Amino acid sequence: MQLKFASLNSGSNGNCYYIGNDEHAILIDAGLSRRETERRMQRLNLRMDHVRAIFISHEHIDHIRGVEGISKRYGIPVYITAATKGNSSMYIPEELIRDFRAQTEIVAGNLSVVPFSKKHDAADPHSFIIKYNDIVVGVMTDIGAACDNVKQHIGQCHALLLESNYDHEMLMNGRYPYPLKQRVSSDVGHLSNDQALSLVLESGSDELKLLLLGHLSKDNNREQLVREVFSSLEGKMHVDIASRFNESRVYAIEKKSETVSIRTLTGQLSIF
Repeated sequence: MQLKFASLNSGSNGNCYYIGNDEHAILIDAGLSRRETERRMQRLNLRMDHVRAIFISHEHIDHIRGVEGISKRYGIPVYITAATKGNSSMYIPEELIRDFRAQTEIVAGNLSVVPFSKKHDAADPHSFIIKYNDIVVGVMTDIGAACDNVKQHIGQCHALLLESNYDHEMLMNGRYPYPLKQRVSSDVGHLSNDQALSLVLESGSDELKLLLLGHLSKDNNREQLVREVFSSLEGKMHVDIASRFNESRVYAIEKKSETVSIRTLTGQLSIF
């Protein structure tokens, strides 16, 4: 059975990622309003009643804006660490709160989710890999530096949402005040285009066949720059960009024997 993977939005204005199969699904972060999340899922023919859990990477508003509304409306459990919850202003009923620990596998429906810690300027930041039917999908944004945890988990992925936040020249020559430039480019900030490419080249395996680049800065990056930086990966994997304005296509990932197929629900992209 295939695993579906889509970005509902990716950027400082909101982050939300859907991973699921024909029965069960999860959301990684919920940074859009409930109504906007519903609208985008409906356009993609994705069902909220399939969502078994929301996993929160950290407490910044672009990752949690819609958590309260979605969780309350649909009774969906929220997996969030105590430090992240305590550093946010969210109200989530106790019966819907689920704690988690890094490297401890969580079962959500028939999906397996493994959180792991990362570097970012938040209370207790995590990224996630999701496993189903020998398929592994990773969602990794807001990474200040590519620590060993990130490298290890990227090496397991068949499909990956990875941040490619800023172009170094644009950031340093742009309008941000110097302290903010330092924060963005620090080990607890974000990955540049060049850093993201290096990470994929160094740590991605030959089985990584779909790369979605996300969390592009509105002020310090451009899609064309990202495509140019990652052009060297053409022929090795399918590379696309997750928009900060719209939902992506729904990608279907399937593995049979040693063959990984990547397609959209409207047609074949490529087979590896």
